[in-house]
Amino acid sequence: MNLKDGIIKLLEGEVIPAMGCTEPIAVALACAKAKELLEGEIESAKVLLSPNVYKNGLCVGIPNTEEVGLEIAAALGVVGGKSQKVLNVLAHIESYHIEEAKELLESGKVKIGIKDTNEKVYIGVELKNSKDRVETVISNKHTHFTFIKKNENVILEESNKSEVKREPYTFIYHMKIYDIIKEIEKMDFEDVKFMLDGLNMNKAVAEKGLESELGMKVGRSLAENIKKGILSDDLLNTAMMFTAAASDARMSGINMSVMSSNGSGNNGLTAILPIVAYMKKYNVEEEKLAKAVAISHVVNSYVKHYIGRLSALCGCAVAASTGAGVAIGWLMGANHVQIDGIVKNMIANLSGMICDGAKVGCALKLSTSASAAIQSVLLSLNNAIVPTRNGIVGETAEETIKNLGVLSEKGMKITDTVILNIMNHMGRCH
Repeated sequence: MNLKDGIIKLLEGEVIPAMGCTEPIAVALACAKAKELLEGEIESAKVLLSPNVYKNGLCVGIPNTEEVGLEIAAALGVVGGKSQKVLNVLAHIESYHIEEAKELLESGKVKIGIKDTNEKVYIGVELKNSKDRVETVISNKHTHFTFIKKNENVILEESNKSEVKREPYTFIYHMKIYDIIKEIEKMDFEDVKFMLDGLNMNKAVAEKGLESELGMKVGRSLAENIKKGILSDDLLNTAMMFTAAASDARMSGINMSVMSSNGSGNNGLTAILPIVAYMKKYNVEEEKLAKAVAISHVVNSYVKHYIGRLSALCGCAVAASTGAGVAIGWLMGANHVQIDGIVKNMIANLSGMICDGAKVGCALKLSTSASAAIQSVLLSLNNAIVPTRNGIVGETAEETIKNLGVLSEKGMKITDTVILNIMNHMGRCH
């Protein structure tokens, strides 16, 4: 596969619409698939999750409900989810589905637990009644079924190899980022025009967050302070405002889809909305916008290849905002050294931001990440770049990303466990 085709395949596979936080929605997806194969009412539903999926789904709002968490997501998947809609599995949920789901939870038939696994993404569902027993497993990727079984009939079974390694575009993650950008520059507009769908989708969610009192109202509060003249109406604050507002809306469970990136809706917001802020401030033709969004998604995916699809690190901070920074730097005419510098500045700045699950407070982290992206661009364009061997910063952007991957995979394994223990000790989210 040539580089152009690989980039398009990556974008088609990793940039998809999602309604609701992708972890509980993926739980609903696995439950919906299982229920579609089970005849009659369920007598029990057992759901086992990897620690990362459990952490990210524990405290986040579920679309079309005023509920949070994994239990209601699983129950809704059982009573009304449609697996063919993938990450929009709960998009059509009605009020009667919510009542049925609550009754199911009150019956005590749904049990959620943590699986002892090193896999980042794992969702195992077992539904039973007097007649049938159905098992489904999603692993490696939020939409990827690796095992489906009804009674003794195995419908689907894949090997235990990492799904990421089987994707035809993974060779991209071993290339120079600047070479990838040069290839995107050469593409025809029609090749990347579909990137504008996500830009418009996420912009609409941000605007909803600004006009409504949702979540923590971080974006709306920033907007009010801009209007008062306390904050300046500049690129940095606009990027913070838009990105936070969208997270306010999404984390509160708004009934709107966002364009996700590499399995995360918040990554999609962070990868796209600083570019929307740039578009608001400067006149950018559609073709350049589409290519900038493509660059942002590819860089986000590149970083997450090394740190993991889910991680103890905040992917919005170290991956998606790095993508947004590189894309905006490209729009502003950054050269190879400056593109590398943006990546180095971002990782030097935000490498310590942890992921303590998806929740309304993520709006703060997304706001900070968007701010850092603009800051890193402006510094790098002024040739103010973190020197090599300052901390984990390497000779190149690629070496720096790989160092971050080592930190995530080897240095922060215990961090996830400690975070999860703290969250569980504090009890149920409200």
